[in-house]
Amino acid sequence: MGGMAKGKATQARGGDGRPSVRPVSENRKARHRFDVLETLECGIALVGSEVKSLRNGKISLDEAYGRVRDGEFWLVGCDIAEYAQATIWNHDPKRPRKLLVHGRELRRFAGRAQEKGLTLVPLQVYFNPRGVAKVLMGLCRGRKLHDKRESLKKADAQRDVQRALRRR
Repeated sequence: MGGMAKGKATQARGGDGRPSVRPVSENRKARHRFDVLETLECGIALVGSEVKSLRNGKISLDEAYGRVRDGEFWLVGCDIAEYAQATIWNHDPKRPRKLLVHGRELRRFAGRAQEKGLTLVPLQVYFNPRGVAKVLMGLCRGRKLHDKRESLKKADAQRDVQRALRRR
């Protein structure tokens, strides 16, 4: 017989026994630059070399944003590095990628994105417990400079409180 084991593939599990989510990339700057009003989990249409590159963590969400065009949801400006072993069948690193959502979610989310000052920003890319690549999109409002300073002061104060509690 062959060397292949029969049965279900094993999944990574968290400490509580539930299947775990494997994060690939997080847009930490987005949480500093924007107030996240609402989030939406989207699938993403990728080619094979992009999936391989994602599994290696070769993605940048720094300048990425969401765009609704012709009734479809797109991720623009996301940089997924080329996969070295894909040779001539490689992908374009900066190509727009289609996001997969239900129609009613797209209409609701896109309708709110049309409001003044709201932006669609990718917050995180991860693999769900089934191994499918997902993007967590956020409906965000840009922060002013004084808001950013205020949130940094709050975080600093919270850190000082935590430090003081640990010393006891």
